[in-house]
Amino acid sequence: MDRNPSPPPPSCGPEDEEDLGGGDRIGSTVYSKHWLFGVLSGLIQIVTPESGTSGSADEEEQADLAEEMENEICRVWDMSMDEDVALFLQEFKAPDIFMGVLAKSPCPRLREICVGILGNMACFREICESISKNEDHGQVLLQCLCDSDPPTLLETCRLLLTCLSQTEVASVWVRRIREHPSVYANVCFIMSSSTNVDLLVKVGEVVDKLFDLDEKLMLEWIRKGATRLPGQPQEDSEEQPVFSIVPCVLEAAKQVRSENLEGLDVYMRILQLLTTVDDGVQAIVQCPDTGNDTWRLLFDLVCHEFCQPDDPPVTLQEQKTVLASVFSVLSAISASRAEQEHLKIEEGDLPLIDSLIRVLQNMEHCQKKPENPSESDTEEPTICGPTQDDFHMKILKDISCEFLSNIFQVLTKEKVAQGLKEGQLSKQKCSCAFQSLLPLYGPAVEDFVKVVREVDEALADDLEDSFPSVKAQT
Repeated sequence: MDRNPSPPPPSCGPEDEEDLGGGDRIGSTVYSKHWLFGVLSGLIQIVTPESGTSGSADEEEQADLAEEMENEICRVWDMSMDEDVALFLQEFKAPDIFMGVLAKSPCPRLREICVGILGNMACFREICESISKNEDHGQVLLQCLCDSDPPTLLETCRLLLTCLSQTEVASVWVRRIREHPSVYANVCFIMSSSTNVDLLVKVGEVVDKLFDLDEKLMLEWIRKGATRLPGQPQEDSEEQPVFSIVPCVLEAAKQVRSENLEGLDVYMRILQLLTTVDDGVQAIVQCPDTGNDTWRLLFDLVCHEFCQPDDPPVTLQEQKTVLASVFSVLSAISASRAEQEHLKIEEGDLPLIDSLIRVLQNMEHCQKKPENPSESDTEEPTICGPTQDDFHMKILKDISCEFLSNIFQVLTKEKVAQGLKEGQLSKQKCSCAFQSLLPLYGPAVEDFVKVVREVDEALADDLEDSFPSVKAQT
């Protein structure tokens, strides 16, 4: 039977029963209380075996869900998206029944559906608070992360993300996760071994949310993965630790990369959050394998996948957030090159300059207003403030300019000569870069022009003529 982790569409269910009396309806719906009681009673019977039954044979039978029961409980899953139904389930203490199923039932499909129902119910604030503040419920749900069934894990992560997104109870879950040592190991195992893209995206969203909510938890997870380098003497193990969280994030990113841009965006944002603390940067760059693996993956994304020369400029709109995260992490790694000689990143400077300038060019194109607006645009002009897209574009521009200025400052005479020969540092491209970098990054531009003059004096003169503020200082 095909597994479907999403609520099934409505079908012939309790809503089709004729002539429901007003007293049997749930709230303003046409769902029957009597029918729902019957389904919940059936659930109780499933997890409460009769005394005297054979253990192993009974467990094998319970591992399979009868088709009729599956259809009925799936209807409850669908119904639980309705607030009246969710509140009625809460009043009838259905969460206790579902928790009993999760604690006792060996049936993966039944466990998946029960967590899915709880996830729907948790979308409503009152119920989310009730579930979240019950310590027993919290422990059972976190224990579900040990499950080997991907659909159950997916619904568990969906439920956790829903709870973490509720400001009233987010801190309860952060505290509970910090106190539950298996969560870190289970999450890392999923990220490093699963091939289920939907699950990887959802568990990534949970990690992203946790790191965004609590820096202390992020630091704990970074340090939890510290192990001794292979062949490294024991006494030196504290000086150069290897952090397992980064390889796990990289493995998940590789899995979702080609199938889910939003999922890749999530994992790039996790890496970016890690670079906001020094321990996170060290987790990436201190180990040669991890540092170079991170660089290669991100370099390949920006130089061979995103914002390519034949891509229309508007593609930047859908790539802007992931590009901002990628450039931010690459910039953090690049800044560590002096201290971490094992990082093999110098050959990437010129291709990155090319990609960064292309991003700035496309950004300028996207922000241009149409020269001949249509009549509908001119009839009623509207005045509005910056949009979310404008905000993300500004972030991308700020990160791109800072990264580009840093690369300009480490370019040698030989690299500049190579860039001029290969076209990454043509006059047109340098001019585009200067337009974005000046005046904020004036010193970096001035140093770059000095190196250019050593290679091509005519080009340096042209750039100084086009940008007098640079000439005045050189």
